[in-house]
Amino acid sequence: MATLLSPLVSFTCQHPKSHLLLPMTRRRLQTQDKKTITFRINCNCRSTNSTISQEQKGSKTFSLRFHVPNFSSDIDNLKGVFAIVLIILQTATPFPLNDIGKWFISPANAVLYSPNTKVPRTGEVALRRAIPANPIMKSMQDSLEDIFYLLRFPQRKPYGTMEGDVKNALQIATKEQELIVGSIPLNMKEKGLELYNYLINGEGGLQSLFESIKEKDPDKVSKNLSSSLETIAQLELLQVPDLPYLLPQQYQDFPRLTGRAIVEFTVEKADNSMFSMSTTGGNGKTATIKVILDGYSAPLTAGNFSKLVIDGAYDGVKLKSTEQAILSDTEGNGVGFSLPIEIMPAGGFEPFYRTTLNVQDGELPVLPLSVYGAVAMAHNPTAEDYSAPSQFFFYLYEKRNAGLGGLSFDEGQFSVFGYATSGREILPQLKTGDTIKSAKLVEGYDRLQLPASNP
Repeated sequence: MATLLSPLVSFTCQHPKSHLLLPMTRRRLQTQDKKTITFRINCNCRSTNSTISQEQKGSKTFSLRFHVPNFSSDIDNLKGVFAIVLIILQTATPFPLNDIGKWFISPANAVLYSPNTKVPRTGEVALRRAIPANPIMKSMQDSLEDIFYLLRFPQRKPYGTMEGDVKNALQIATKEQELIVGSIPLNMKEKGLELYNYLINGEGGLQSLFESIKEKDPDKVSKNLSSSLETIAQLELLQVPDLPYLLPQQYQDFPRLTGRAIVEFTVEKADNSMFSMSTTGGNGKTATIKVILDGYSAPLTAGNFSKLVIDGAYDGVKLKSTEQAILSDTEGNGVGFSLPIEIMPAGGFEPFYRTTLNVQDGELPVLPLSVYGAVAMAHNPTAEDYSAPSQFFFYLYEKRNAGLGGLSFDEGQFSVFGYATSGREILPQLKTGDTIKSAKLVEGYDRLQLPASNP
């Protein structure tokens, strides 16, 4: 961090190369006119030089403030200031300025460093987006998801745009009723009709959402929006009774989860301390964490985990706490299947196996690691492209330790297969030595397929 102040120029740069700029800037001070105006330049840059440390790569945002001659002064002085700016940009970034257009639209910047990157904030949102729904349902969902971002506006919220989003969703729902309900299996048709009617006219449905937007009540909008999206998600889940793709032949003999399942962990303190449970307002030596497993995006990983839970492999297992994760102390315990890393890419139809994603090239997983409470398998210690047979971890995502776009630096490197959706406040309270008292598969057993060779 280098800083230079004078009556004519103030310059601040948070960049490893800032010291190269100071002598040049100091010489310019002697020729400037005392009448000044201020230019402020904000620039995000990211080095692709592999010799630069990870810490440096995450801290290349810098700002420059110049007090330069008023336009009534000699225009040549103003040209000199802009020359300084160009030299600073050329020195401070690894990108050639003759290709500056590509720099500003590069996939790496768009994914890792854009403040507009739409990374889901909770596991519930990530799971909702991961449902392999048909295009009609996704169109409705996308219209409503947009309102979540419009609600973030701190002052004047664009309620007119929100109304348009809801009208679009309502139009799709009413026009495509036959296709929406018709795609639900017969044995669940009655439940599907009930959900559809609630989506249109129910309290917390689209009509209620529209009215709350007209009232310009952000609290009601948020409540009705969550209700409408949850109803859409339930309809989507009814429409997908099985995996919409076939697993590769070499993985047919492994357990697999063909939809969603729920696991409840009961965790216990190892010492005399207590868990503080904000949802119930009480304290206790034991606490419950609910995890939703997603077999749509990670059928092998979620299937293996579900079988381990059923077999009692995690009952009594101790936990290990690190700054960014809570790991099960099950490394090398001899249970579980050695499975390839399994990651479903966003926009993909089926998972990749033994392949990690390169977020610098714009690749993102359907189930991001960059969500607090993400559940993933640890890496196999003997093969980087395989997951550990039984060791899993809860990821304690922290935005301050991520890229400016909100993505973890480990994004796309692990098999994420679910999220903690209840009891998240317990995760940071877990310490090394605390125990998983029990783990139970409380929902989704009917979605777990166990090959005959692996009962």
